[in-house]
Amino acid sequence: MGDASDGTIAHTGDRAGPVPPHLPATIAVLPADDRGGDRPEPQRSPYRSMPDAERSALWRRRLHEAEAGLTRYLVSRGDEVQLADWFALQAEIFADLPDPATAPAAEWQRVFFRGQALMERFLVARYGEPVLAEWARSNAEVHREVEPDLGRGAADPIHRIARQAELYGSDYEFDDEQSPSADRAVLTITHCAIWDYREKARRTGVRLTLASPCTYCTEALSANIRAKGFRPSHRLRSGPTGHGCRWEATRPDRAELLDRQSDDESRES
Repeated sequence: MGDASDGTIAHTGDRAGPVPPHLPATIAVLPADDRGGDRPEPQRSPYRSMPDAERSALWRRRLHEAEAGLTRYLVSRGDEVQLADWFALQAEIFADLPDPATAPAAEWQRVFFRGQALMERFLVARYGEPVLAEWARSNAEVHREVEPDLGRGAADPIHRIARQAELYGSDYEFDDEQSPSADRAVLTITHCAIWDYREKARRTGVRLTLASPCTYCTEALSANIRAKGFRPSHRLRSGPTGHGCRWEATRPDRAELLDRQSDDESRES
C-alpha cells in the first residue's frame, strides 16, 4: 500500500500457478454522487450492528485467507524462495497477536493491516506489482473453502463485501431498485474508509507499498466473486463523498459455465 499523490483513484488489473482463464470483470470509473457525507440509514447498511466478536472473527479470517493464499502461491511458483526471509515475514505477520477472547476488533484490524502491508511489500519487492493479481487469485481459492455458502447465490459474495466495508466504517448501500438475489446482487460503497485508515497508518509510520488500495482490492474482490461461481463487475467512484466503488455479482449463463468447465478440464488433462 502507499500514498496517493493526488485525489484520484488508481486501479490495475486465486488459483495459484499459471493464471487460468476466468470470467472477465467489467471495470469502469464513475463520478460519485453529491448527496453529502451522511452515513446511510441502518436498513441500507445492515451490518452497522455487527457484534465486536464477529468483527474480530472476520479480521482473522481475512488474515488467514491472505497468508494461506500467499503460502499457496509461493509453493506454486516452483522457484526457490529464501526460506529464512519467508519465515521472518511470517514471524512479523503473527507477532504479538491479541487475545482472541478479550481483545477488541480494533486490535485484529491492526494485525490485519500490518500483515497485508508486509505481504504486499514482500511480493512487490521480489516479483513486481503485477504479481498481486496472481496472489489475489490464490487467496480466492482459500476463500472458496473457508467462506460459508449461505444459500443466497449471488447475494452471498456481495454480503461478504458489505461486511468487509463495515469493518472499515465505510458508507455503503444495497441497490434500491432490486434487492440482492440468487442471480444478481449489487452494492455501492459511497465512501471507502480504507483510504482514511491508510492515511492514519502512514502518519504512524507504516510503510505503504501501493499508491492506491484499489490496485489490490479490486483484484481480490473480483477473484472472490469468481471463486464462488459468479461474474464480477465493478466501477470506481471519486467525488464529494470521497473514494468509493460499485460492485455487482451475477450468475453466469449456461454457455459461460460450459466454457469454464471446458477450461477446467483442459487444465486437468
